[in-house]
Amino acid sequence: MADNTLDPLFSRLRRFPDVEAANLQAWDATDRLLLETAAELRAAGRLSPSGRIAVVGDRYGALTLGVLALSRQPAAGSGTVRVHEDLITGERALRHNADATGVTDGFEQLPLGASVEGAELVLLQLPRSLAELEEIADAVARHAAPGVLLLAGGRVKHMSLGMNAVLERYFGEVQPQLARQKSRILLARAPKAADGAPRFPLTERHAELDLTVCARGAVFAGTGLDIGTRFLLDFLPEMPGAGHAVDLGCGTGILAALYARRHPRARVTATDRSAAAVESAGATARANGLDRQISVLQDDAMSTLPDACAELVLLNPPFHLGATVHAGAGTKLIEAAARVLVPGGELWAVFNSHLRYQPALERLVGPTREVGRNPKFTVTASVRRTRP
Repeated sequence: MADNTLDPLFSRLRRFPDVEAANLQAWDATDRLLLETAAELRAAGRLSPSGRIAVVGDRYGALTLGVLALSRQPAAGSGTVRVHEDLITGERALRHNADATGVTDGFEQLPLGASVEGAELVLLQLPRSLAELEEIADAVARHAAPGVLLLAGGRVKHMSLGMNAVLERYFGEVQPQLARQKSRILLARAPKAADGAPRFPLTERHAELDLTVCARGAVFAGTGLDIGTRFLLDFLPEMPGAGHAVDLGCGTGILAALYARRHPRARVTATDRSAAAVESAGATARANGLDRQISVLQDDAMSTLPDACAELVLLNPPFHLGATVHAGAGTKLIEAAARVLVPGGELWAVFNSHLRYQPALERLVGPTREVGRNPKFTVTASVRRTRP
C-alpha cells in the first residue's frame, strides 16, 4: 500500500542544510512505520478521514511530505498538516524537500502548542530526552482534540519504559504496538485534563555560579550544567574581552550569561539551531538581569550573521547527529566560527578529547593552542588568521 507511494518520495529527500554524508539519510524505518500505521488505522475506520493532522519532530520532512503523499490516496485524509520542528535545520530541510518534490502548499510550520491545536491525529518521532517528550505530551493533552490519537514512534534500541511512563501521566491509554524493522510505536489516547500550568520552562538556581538557569524540555542538559561547559568555565578568566562575543550552540545560555556578567561592556549573541535552546537562553538572560546585554538568535551555524562581526566565539560542539556519532556537526560550526571572527579574533572550544578537532581548528581558523585537558575533555583557543 504505502511502499509504492513512499519509496519514490523517500528516495528524493535530502538532509540539507544539515550535515550530509554517505552513512546519513533523511528518513528512517520509524518514519515509514508511523505513516503506514496511520494509513492502516484510517482505512480501518479508526480515524476520521478529514481530521486535522499534526506532525511533531519531523527531522527532514519525511513525515509531513509522506502524509501529503498518502493524502492523495483514497480515504487517506486531507487538509493542511500542522508541523512543529525544534531545529531550524529541520524546518529548512522540510521546505527544501517540499520544493524539490513539487509540494507548494499543504503544511504549516508552527510552535509546539499551535501545531497540535485541535489535532485528531498526532505523528511524533520520539525524542531521546524524557523531558522533551513530557513537554510534547503535555502540549498534546492540553491543546489537541479530546479524541486525539497520538502515534509516537522510535527505534527500539533507543526506546525505554520511561517513555511509556511519561505518556501515561498525560493519557489514559498507552498501548505499545508490535515492532517492525526495529521500530516501534506507542499509541496513546484519552488525554487527561490539565492539572495547573505547564511545567516548562523549568528553572534552577545554581548557587556556585550565582546564576538562575531556565530550560525547555528539548534543551540539552536541562537546567543542569553539562561537564564540558563546566570545564570550559574554568578558563573564563583567561578569555579575552570582546566588543561582540558569540555563544555558538548556546543551549540554556550559561556561557553567554557568565561571559556577559564578567564583561559588562560586551555585546553577546547566544545562538543555537534549537528553538527550545534559544527560548531557554533568552529566559536565562532575563532571569539574571542580562537581557539588555544578551540577544538570542535561532540560526543554522550563524548563517545570518555577517562575516568578521565578532571578536570571540565560545563553542562546545556536539559529537553526534541525532543518534549517530559524527564529527561533521562540529566541523560545520568551526567553519562558521572562522567566517564570523575578525582577524585576530579567538575561538575558545571544549570538546571530547577523542574527537581530535585540533587539525580542523588549525586548518579552518588558525594557530591553536591547548589551554587545558582533563581525562575527558580538551579546551583550545584558536586565533583567526588574517584573511588573504
